[in-house]
Amino acid sequence: MPLNSDTTAIVIVDHGSKRQAANEQLDALVALYKQTTGTAIIEPAHMELASPTIADAITACVRQGATNIVVHPYFLAPGRHSIEDIPRMVEEAMANHDGISYRVTQPLGIDERLCSLIEQRVAEAMDRSSLG
Repeated sequence: MPLNSDTTAIVIVDHGSKRQAANEQLDALVALYKQTTGTAIIEPAHMELASPTIADAITACVRQGATNIVVHPYFLAPGRHSIEDIPRMVEEAMANHDGISYRVTQPLGIDERLCSLIEQRVAEAMDRSSLG
């Protein structure tokens, strides 16, 4: 199955926040992912505290023609939310969508590419003129 198939959807799930600005960052990431990968069907979802929910995002993907859904927990570590809660919530949501296949990825985890990003953020902080 090609990753960039017109019938494969990606759902990126974060924790969700009471702060709208935090939730809007997921929307920005989804837009950037769509732009950089050309993925036709991609939806944001929040595990709790905000909408759209995982079930909402999955339904939106199916309505756009997805027959295969890949859910990515946008978390750093393999904690309870990314390993237990999100897969359970996805399974529950998929019960309403017969004939649609799905997978849940691992969270971001340990990856050399993250070290480069941390190094960049440290350099940016060091370049600022003020301390604190």
